[in-house]
Amino acid sequence: MKEFERKRLLERVNREGATVGADIPDRIDVQGEEIDLRQFVFEIKRRDTIPPGEKERVDTAKKNLRRERLQRFQKIENNQVSYEEGEKLVESIIGIDRALNALESLRPTDLNQEAELQEAADKKRWMNFLRQALGRDDSGGRMRR
Repeated sequence: MKEFERKRLLERVNREGATVGADIPDRIDVQGEEIDLRQFVFEIKRRDTIPPGEKERVDTAKKNLRRERLQRFQKIENNQVSYEEGEKLVESIIGIDRALNALESLRPTDLNQEAELQEAADKKRWMNFLRQALGRDDSGGRMRR
């Protein structure tokens, strides 16, 4: 593959909005295992939240998809494939990105835990703000300016 072709393929993968209008592949080989990716994503997405029993399964799927995406990207980046193979890899990478976007947009079902975590983060930000505003360090003494 020529250098300009390789750069064009990499640019397509990294393009902002590359997944807009892209389809999630029906089936894909991820880490040596053939999975029905579209069916899996739609099955999980239909619920709009991640059920507690499915969280580990979804997290594992996302991790494996990210790993597979990286391996495919590196084949193009390292110029290990022909331009035609690179075209197919780009399409599959964009499909993987589309599936990851769909899975990332799901909310956990434990909204109480999420609210508690958000409240704790808000309190921490508030305390940091007060320390800075009052000119105090963590030991309770005044900060030098």
